Amino acid sequence: MKRALSLLSGLIAGALVGATLAILFAPTSGEEMRAQIRARIENIRKEVTQAATERRAELEQQLASLRASRKSEQLQ
Repeated sequence: MKRALSLLSGLIAGALVGATLAILFAPTSGEEMRAQIRARIENIRKEVTQAATERRAELEQQLASLRASRKSEQLQ
């Protein structure tokens, strides 16, 4: 039990020291970092939306082609 408590206190102390150092040595301020993250997320969202739109158009074209070939088979 004593070893587990010692390990836990060491982990907590290490996490606090690490978090403090990360804040002190961060290359940008919090506001700048949040703005960068927002911009990246917006770019990713736009790319995903564009890819989804393109893929939907491809699938609709394939579906129309399949329906047309099915109709022609039924007429014969």
